[in-house]
Amino acid sequence: MRAHEAGALHGQAGSRGPAWLREPEDTNALVGHLWSAHVERREDGELAVAEVPVTALAAEFGTPLYVVDEDDLRARARAFREAFDGWDVYYAAKAFLCTAVARWITEEGLRMDVCTGGELAVALRAGVPPQNLGLHGNNKSVSEIRRALEAGVGKIIVDSFVEIERVAAVAADLGVTARVMVRVTAGVEAHTHEYIATAHEDQKFGLSITEGDAFEAVRRVLAEPSLHLLGLHSHIGSQIFDTSGFEVAAHRVVTLHARVADELGYTAPELDLGGGYGIAYTTQDDPSTPQQLADGMRAIVVRECRGLGIDVPRLSIEPGRAISGPSTFTLYEVGTTKDVALDGGATRRYVAVDGGMSDNVRTALYDADYSCTLASRASRADAVLSRVVGKHCESGDIVVKDEFLPSDIGPGDLIAVPGTGAYCRSLASNYNHVPRPAVVAVRSGEARLIVRRETEDDLLRLDVG
Repeated sequence: MRAHEAGALHGQAGSRGPAWLREPEDTNALVGHLWSAHVERREDGELAVAEVPVTALAAEFGTPLYVVDEDDLRARARAFREAFDGWDVYYAAKAFLCTAVARWITEEGLRMDVCTGGELAVALRAGVPPQNLGLHGNNKSVSEIRRALEAGVGKIIVDSFVEIERVAAVAADLGVTARVMVRVTAGVEAHTHEYIATAHEDQKFGLSITEGDAFEAVRRVLAEPSLHLLGLHSHIGSQIFDTSGFEVAAHRVVTLHARVADELGYTAPELDLGGGYGIAYTTQDDPSTPQQLADGMRAIVVRECRGLGIDVPRLSIEPGRAISGPSTFTLYEVGTTKDVALDGGATRRYVAVDGGMSDNVRTALYDADYSCTLASRASRADAVLSRVVGKHCESGDIVVKDEFLPSDIGPGDLIAVPGTGAYCRSLASNYNHVPRPAVVAVRSGEARLIVRRETEDDLLRLDVG
């Protein structure tokens, strides 16, 4: 479904809320699977993470504030490494990246996927071993490729015929051999519980298997003396809840892998199946565990390779959202409230907070759903259908489209929105010249700043007049 160009508000004008949303018996109760492992509501009703109350976080670091449960993020990284034993697990840094997170990921035994020179710079600053880095992107500049090769990155995923020539030329100039994978388009698009196996090659990423471009790309890579082909790379979508979408894609990619061996005489040592594993944003979401994903994907690849009579190559995946997403919530302070009449005599409470689309654009951009809770206290007031909105000059500036919140919520209260660890800080902007929020990591009763809040001085420093 395409979001309305004016924002999610206009896509659901007059709505009483989505069918899946149910009025809770207790607005203070937390839906456990939406929150990180160490978030709890204390006896006094206040939310705490790793034993640190949110009011203390707001007082010390301000709001809006991204709050990362460090042990939870580390545990999710370990869960993927352990479930996909024998595979290479790359953290997709685009979900959320800073030097602290890069270090955590490395300490937990994962590799890392970066897709720009900026992400590469953060990873190198964090001390990520260059050989554990993969460089993605559909339009890598010569300078980005040169920096990656000079640093010694483990692989570069080429995305076009032009990039094959570009990487080969830079590698030859540096006198090195670039290890590359060819990103292919398998004609499969998967999101949530659905996937479609035709007519999904009209996109900017990858080279088509069906049209023969992928095979030709492999042939060209093998013909370049400065390139070493590691294998094929396939990514089929995002927010995927199970492995059904991988069935057709794996068949097509493994078939191409076998064809390369048969016709070009080269058996590629690796195969990357991408990422896109989903998380729970609301009660309607039921994602698979890392172990369930591993069992399903391993069975699919083994079956396909056995059917073609070939050995299983070394496999890799790229989880991002599934590691960082559930580990973080965003903390806001309420500024104003108002009641708006809907059709049929219903009303909706509008709760305006001190952030918005500058710190979470996903609702406006993707029509994404989120949940939230009153975080600074308990309430015995009746629940009221509410919409949490931001402070920006856009009618589509919505953080949470529909949620039941206590009717006595008001200025000064704190609201927490779970599942904001992926693509929220990464997509954050300075719209309306609002400085981007800080990021705080909490662990064992202690909170520390890992990304400081931007200031107006930061904004003005770039304005040269």
